[in-house]
Amino acid sequence: MMRKAKLQKKTRETQIEVSVDLDGTGTSDSKTGVKFLDHMLDSFATHSLIDLRVRAEGDLQHHLVEDVALALGEALSTALSDRAGITRFGQAIIPMDDALALVSIDLVRRPYSSIQLGLERVMVEDAPREDLEHFFVSLATSLGSTVHVRMLDGKNDHHKFEAAVKGVAVAFRKAATPDPRRAKKIPSSKGAM
Repeated sequence: MMRKAKLQKKTRETQIEVSVDLDGTGTSDSKTGVKFLDHMLDSFATHSLIDLRVRAEGDLQHHLVEDVALALGEALSTALSDRAGITRFGQAIIPMDDALALVSIDLVRRPYSSIQLGLERVMVEDAPREDLEHFFVSLATSLGSTVHVRMLDGKNDHHKFEAAVKGVAVAFRKAATPDPRRAKKIPSSKGAM
């Protein structure tokens, strides 16, 4: 089964192209105009082992960050198809120098997010803190999944956010991994996601 998706979204505010291959090797080619976001998308691809390509242009940085997250979540959801045969749950505790992130994901098709990053600066590199915090909310919503992120420790905001991104990547990889004991069954006692 090919677990790939490609989408294009165009609004008055942004133009976004995203392609994903869930069974890739972690290659990334991201150009959004926001250097820190590109760095984080590269990190996400590397640690999820998803091949990822993103092209984004827009009027305001807030719209770019939000719409990239929404498009990425939608592409990941499309690539997961009906989500039959996947592990469904994934967790990760990721250190990055002073930062320690705890992430848990359920690919159940019930969008919910609880994000506590503990960011303190107004800007993290060239991205506003509020845009970065909103990135995970938008991703969880369009992915149609439950995502919890907790920063357990850390002083450096760059390290905190990057640890969270790596945590989401690793937790997603675990949750999206095919479970050979499930074959093509839906991973739910309800029989539906």
